[in-house]
Amino acid sequence: MATLSPEQAALILHAVGLPAVRAEHPVTRSVIAAILPDRLDYRPDPVARTAFDLAWHIVTAENRFLEAVAAGQFDLTPWERPASVRTPADVIAWYDDRLGRSVERLKTVSGEDLLRTIDFRGILQWQAVRFVPLAVSHSIHHRGQLSVYLRSMGAAVPSIYGESYDARRAREKKAGAAGS
Repeated sequence: MATLSPEQAALILHAVGLPAVRAEHPVTRSVIAAILPDRLDYRPDPVARTAFDLAWHIVTAENRFLEAVAAGQFDLTPWERPASVRTPADVIAWYDDRLGRSVERLKTVSGEDLLRTIDFRGILQWQAVRFVPLAVSHSIHHRGQLSVYLRSMGAAVPSIYGESYDARRAREKKAGAAGS
C-alpha cells in the first residue's frame, strides 16, 4: 500500500470517509425503521440473527469501528443492548445519538493519528483511517441482509440506492388515488 502523509489521511477522512458515513446513515435508519414491530424475532434460518439483533449489530459495529479510529485501538468489550432499546425506533434513536458523537470525535483526530496502525482481533492491522470505509461497508453488507429479512417477514423494503419495488408501488397507488 502506498504511504500516506498525515495530510492525505485527513483528506481521505474528511472528503471521503465522513461524507460516506453521513450519506449511508439515513438509508440504514430507513431499513431498520421498516422492521415490523411484531416481527422483531423474525429470522430466515435458525442459525441467523433475529431482525432486531441484526439491527443492533449494524449500529453497534459501525460505531465500534468509528470509535476505534478515534481512540487508536479497538475496545471489544461487548455492548449489551440497554433495556430501554426495545423497538426499531429505539435502535434508531441510539444510533443517531451515538453516531453523532462518533462523527464529532472523528473530526478532531489528527492526520498523524489517522496513520497509526490499529489491530482488529488479530485479523487486520491497518492504518486507522482505513477502518472508516470498512465501517461503512460492514453496515451496507448487513443492511442488505436486513432488507432481505424485511421482504420475507412481509414488510415493505424502503428505497436504498434507487426506488424499491415497494416504494414504487406506494407511489403509484398514491398517484392513482389522487387521480380518482
